[in-house]
Amino acid sequence: MKTVRLDRLLGNLGYGSRREIAMLARYGRIWLDGAALRDSGAKIALDAAAGLEVDREKLDPLPGLTLMMHKPVGVTCSHKEAGPLVYGLLPERWRRRDPAISSVGRLDKDTSGLLLLTDDGALLHRIISPKTEIAKTYRATLARDLSGAEAALFASGTLLLEGEANPVLPARLDVLGPREALLTLVEGRYHQARRMFAAAGNHVEALHRERIGGLALPPDLAPGEWIVLSQDEIDAALNGAL
Repeated sequence: MKTVRLDRLLGNLGYGSRREIAMLARYGRIWLDGAALRDSGAKIALDAAAGLEVDREKLDPLPGLTLMMHKPVGVTCSHKEAGPLVYGLLPERWRRRDPAISSVGRLDKDTSGLLLLTDDGALLHRIISPKTEIAKTYRATLARDLSGAEAALFASGTLLLEGEANPVLPARLDVLGPREALLTLVEGRYHQARRMFAAAGNHVEALHRERIGGLALPPDLAPGEWIVLSQDEIDAALNGAL
C-alpha cells in the first residue's frame, strides 16, 4: 500500500509550505476520518486520503486530475502570457499544485469551447500526439457564404496552408447553413481551422470547439465553468475517429 507524508501530500496540492502545513496540523485543522491529525509528518495511505479534510472541507482531488472546461472567449491557454488566463478560472490553490495543471493543447484567445486540463503528463502527451489522431470538432461562423467546394477541398488531403510545405490531413466539413459549418480535424496545427477557411477564401468570425474524440461539451456547462472528469470520460476523449 503506497503511503506519503501528510505535509508532502498537502504541499503538492497547494495547501502551503511544510511549515504552514505543520501549523494547520498543530491547530487541529487537518482531519482524517473524523479525527484530528496533529503530526504533519504522519504517513498517509493514498487510498485513504479521500477521508482527509482541511478546515472541515474535503481534500482537493489527488494528482491524476483531469478537467473539462468551457473556455470563454478572451482568456489565454498559457502560464506565462499577460492578460486573463484559463488558470485564473480555477481555484487559487490549484494554481500551486505540483505537478502543475496544464491545458491539453490550446485554444486561441478568440476561440471558445471544450478545453481539457490535466496534471497527468502522460495523458497530455497521448492526447496531443499527432500519432494518436484524435478527432476534434469545431463550429465555425464565417464572414461569407460557403461556396460549396470546401468539403471536397478539406477532405482531399491536398490543401496547403500558407507558409507550410506539407498539406493538412483530410478533414470533414458538415455544412449547417450558408455561413456556419462543423469542421472535424485530426491535427492540431497553429490556428489550423481559421487558416483552412482562409485558404478557401473565407474568414472565421467565431470558432467554438464542441468535441474531442468521443467527449462532447455538455450544453449546461456555462463559459468559464469546469468539471472533474471520470475515467470513463477521459477514455471517451481518447476515442472517436474522423
